[in-house]
Amino acid sequence: MNDNGFFGQWGGAYIPEILHQTFTELTAALRQAQADPSFWQEFLQLMSSYSCRPTPLTHAANLSRHFGGAQIYIKREDLNHTGAHKANNVMGQGLLVRRMGKKRVIAETGAGQHGMATATMAAKFGLKCTIYMGEVDVQRQRPNVFWMEKMGATVVSVKDGSRTLKDAINEAFRDWVTNVDDTHYVFGTACGPAPFPEMVAWFQSIVGTEARRQILASHGRLPARVYACVGGGSNAMGIFQGFLDDPEVQLVGVEAGGRGLDTGLHACRLCGRDASPGVAQGYRSMFLQDEDGQMRETHSVAAGLDYVGVSPILADLADRRRVRFTAATDSEVMEALDLTMRMEGIIPALESAHAFVQAFKEAAEMRPDEAIVINQSGRGDKDIFTIAHAFDDPSWKEFIVERARQYQR
Repeated sequence: MNDNGFFGQWGGAYIPEILHQTFTELTAALRQAQADPSFWQEFLQLMSSYSCRPTPLTHAANLSRHFGGAQIYIKREDLNHTGAHKANNVMGQGLLVRRMGKKRVIAETGAGQHGMATATMAAKFGLKCTIYMGEVDVQRQRPNVFWMEKMGATVVSVKDGSRTLKDAINEAFRDWVTNVDDTHYVFGTACGPAPFPEMVAWFQSIVGTEARRQILASHGRLPARVYACVGGGSNAMGIFQGFLDDPEVQLVGVEAGGRGLDTGLHACRLCGRDASPGVAQGYRSMFLQDEDGQMRETHSVAAGLDYVGVSPILADLADRRRVRFTAATDSEVMEALDLTMRMEGIIPALESAHAFVQAFKEAAEMRPDEAIVINQSGRGDKDIFTIAHAFDDPSWKEFIVERARQYQR
């Protein structure tokens, strides 16, 4: 990254004048924290005592035998507090907020896991909290909305645009512009204006550091490939950073193929043909946009991958061919989820299941003495309504209807 927040040709900080001083203060606080070894130690202590770090690296022995190729290992970020990797970044930013003396935090969320983590951090640190969430995502992630509100957060349902993640981000920025003095925007992924991509990636690097140490202890050498789903890019950057300097390790990012790349109903920015360079939401990257620069609607069964842009760091890594990008369709995701649940008793989030799809496609072609690592960025209990609907489960339908009758009495 250069001094202007660019990673190659991607990144930067395209922000309104009113936010320049706020970003200057934020960057200064980040630099001070990065130069202070006690800050990282405090972060590690917080994550080990309040969360579940280090999260385990699980050998998926049944899946490995099933495919008859590479040994499959799963990095279990689903066992992190709040059920996803999101807590890493949020707790780190919470420590920065305390240093800066801010009293209120705001955040955007798609799948609800970042919103959950932010509400949790706000409750622990005694901060006021507002979460912006697209109306579509509010409906499909209702359990997370319930818990956010119970922890004291105000959840704002955004009804503009496609009513998904990009619209939640827009609303959060509007809030921040009018409340810069006492409010910090806890950006949830490795996107946005600098220094957010660098900051989020720094806090998430704890995932890759652990995974590298764990696979060496379990397997005796580095993995041949590492897989992660890619929405904005925070979980992928988290685990990839543990192996970026190891050229023999292939890094594979899996985007949301939705209903197929030829349908236009997907969220593929780096492996499809529908994205182009642009500037939006404060940074330059690859976006799904039309010829006039208007953002297209996206689609994914996974709310957390349903986003028009992608991390400028990942866009640069794609340019340098350090990360290979592929796509998984909604139907492939449900098949991989079903297989993982039945064979390992593990329930990946729909987002994470995208990484499982590509790993399963490639594992059988590899040698049994090779290992692959899949980053399970979150757990699937948040997706119960979407998953049950996709499986067309009759007992679940009966349960929902009966529960609705009980509420009406």
